[in-house]
Amino acid sequence: MNSRTLLFITLLAVCVLLVGAPLAGVWAAHHDLSSYLKFPPAEKEDLRLSFSFVAFIALALLVALPALAFDDRVIRHRKQLPPDPSPAKRFPWWGWAGLALGLGAWVLAWTRFAWFAPWQRYTFTPLWLAYILVINGLTYRRSGGCLLTHLPLFFLLLFPLSAAFWWFFEWLNRFAQNWYYVGLGRLSAGDYVLFATLPFATVLPAVLSTAEWLETSPRSAAGLDRYIILKVARPKLAAGLALGLGTLGLLLVGVWPDVLYPLLWLAPLAVLTAARVLLGRATVFQGLEKGDWRRVYRLAVAGLICGFFWEMWNYFSLAKWLYDVPWVGRAKLFEMPVLGFAGYLPFAWECAALGDWLADLLPRPAAEDGE
Repeated sequence: MNSRTLLFITLLAVCVLLVGAPLAGVWAAHHDLSSYLKFPPAEKEDLRLSFSFVAFIALALLVALPALAFDDRVIRHRKQLPPDPSPAKRFPWWGWAGLALGLGAWVLAWTRFAWFAPWQRYTFTPLWLAYILVINGLTYRRSGGCLLTHLPLFFLLLFPLSAAFWWFFEWLNRFAQNWYYVGLGRLSAGDYVLFATLPFATVLPAVLSTAEWLETSPRSAAGLDRYIILKVARPKLAAGLALGLGTLGLLLVGVWPDVLYPLLWLAPLAVLTAARVLLGRATVFQGLEKGDWRRVYRLAVAGLICGFFWEMWNYFSLAKWLYDVPWVGRAKLFEMPVLGFAGYLPFAWECAALGDWLADLLPRPAAEDGE
């Protein structure tokens, strides 16, 4: 069995594990399975309006303190670096086309023209296609290349992979019930698949393209090439524990979703990363053993940038999502509870982890093969 076949089989096994674990938890708790298997999902009726000031403050400190430490280091070290180099290329024509598409889609998403009513709920996809074109254009302008131009096969395959990826999170949300959709109207199962899959396909290209744009600026992660060293003495043992705990966490989400819903974002990351370690493959966190936090930091920032635009464009759209998050759901930026933005950090690392799987499964460029 060659290495790519092993990678593919392992990825399929990881997918089965991630999808099956919460359902196994529901079964073990003797809950009714049928409500989790309805498609399209039933509309949300009962909201959980509970709020805990203690939980809010504790989670805020847990997220804010390390984030401020990293941001402070980047800001202080940025002053020691020269300005970013002059642009290598002109902003490309397709970047300008993306900008025009985005502005037009933005207007149509936030207005209610009668003539546009039949298509009003489909504005999210062109908005994010436009974003992807623009952010790739900015990368191309600064460095002379981008995912779209230099890794076209990888870039194109990100779209179907992204659709499957976010459908997985929609599956997890069947158990956690943290967000729900309004303004969709009556949709058949086929219409729902079409409506959802198209915007879902833009998630991975958006996050990874944004991270690549940040990588073109050394100042975006100044001082993080030599920072805190995190070295695991027995990485494969640690990976086995992470794999078991991640699987157990997803299983328990099916049992106690109101308490363990943060594991919806953390457990898949643990499983994906552990599987790569056990295969001897590099992970998103590989650089930490040498104190290099640049990739981890830039991905987190990319997740927050995309999260900001996702939530902002969602706010005045007709077809949109709302949140129902226990304990911390009151303080909001747009529709998102402000602490919910913390979920974009591990989510961006998950996007990169899946991107790494895809890159490993594709043939290596000829230049790399010759090295």
